[in-house]
Amino acid sequence: MALRFNGMDPETQGNGSPTVWVDDEERELVFQGWNPSEELLAEISTTEWAPGHAIGIPQGEAVVRVPLRMAAIIRKALDDAERSGLL
Repeated sequence: MALRFNGMDPETQGNGSPTVWVDDEERELVFQGWNPSEELLAEISTTEWAPGHAIGIPQGEAVVRVPLRMAAIIRKALDDAERSGLL
């Protein structure tokens, strides 16, 4: 795995924070974020977000939360991936 660190929550105050990486080998963005609340998971798990798409969170997938203040970091990760020829 070739992870490339792109940034973390600029308001981090200690251990652990939402973080973004680019995985060059898998051609993916990798996110570390906060666990969702039970209410959020219930809403996601019971709503058909796209017609004909399965309802719920499939096995092997997860939901994490990242703050909107990280938008610039996420854009940077996408720009870095594009410059590297991954997109």
